[in-house]
Amino acid sequence: MSQFSAFELREGSRRRNDRRPKGPDLHLVEDLTGPSGLPLRRYRPSPGTRPLVVFLHGGGWVVGDLETHDRTCRRIARECDVEVLAVDYRRAPEHPYPAAVDDAAAVLRWARPAAVAGDSAGGYLATMACLRLRDEGGPLPALQVLVCPNTDLTLASPSVAEKGTGYGLDADILRWFVEQWTPDPAARRAASPLHRRDLAGLPAALVVTAENDALRDEGDAYADRLAEAGVPVAHRCERGLVHGFIQGMDLTSAEAAAATERLFADIRRMVPR
Repeated sequence: MSQFSAFELREGSRRRNDRRPKGPDLHLVEDLTGPSGLPLRRYRPSPGTRPLVVFLHGGGWVVGDLETHDRTCRRIARECDVEVLAVDYRRAPEHPYPAAVDDAAAVLRWARPAAVAGDSAGGYLATMACLRLRDEGGPLPALQVLVCPNTDLTLASPSVAEKGTGYGLDADILRWFVEQWTPDPAARRAASPLHRRDLAGLPAALVVTAENDALRDEGDAYADRLAEAGVPVAHRCERGLVHGFIQGMDLTSAEAAAATERLFADIRRMVPR
């Protein structure tokens, strides 16, 4: 029997979220229904039209929802002067690969955003949805924002072993998350954006990784592969930080707060107006 439980992890995530302060008040926060009945939440910082950013939450494809990332979405909307549309995509293990990619791609087709953003598994979904739309020949966002993204489901990068104990995202739960998302080990390489043969034609990318993150190397490698394919890339590895630093770590760490401000400044600069 697994030492992990999707139910218990989700409950723990909700409890941690309940202890965080609410994000900033905004002009409008409303729940919507998207394609195929997907729950969405729109954040508008002020009256008038703003560039739209679709946000896909992290949580190993298993954990996370509109509530766990509400503060993060509020802060992006306020600090970056954009409208944010958060997606409550289907989660594993109830809905394994490619269900959440299907959901993310459907929202991008429906909303036609200026940018798509995601942290951790949400970063994976953002770039996988862009790959899907590129292959279809459909309209793409102008920018993909990938924060500590999963890009290699084979977990072959050295940082998985080097940083996989004692830094928050341990290798054992990371492997369990991958197993829930892609139960068939033979499917994992093909489901990994890092191992896609052709990355040309994808949107410009902002890729931010963290030094003490088990996913650091695969995020760094994906930024390099995008650049090699001719995709405009802004890439930074935040020194001394761990996975998930945008999720409330600014409340206790000056370093995480500064890194989050750098991320917001990059989004403000790179999202087309």
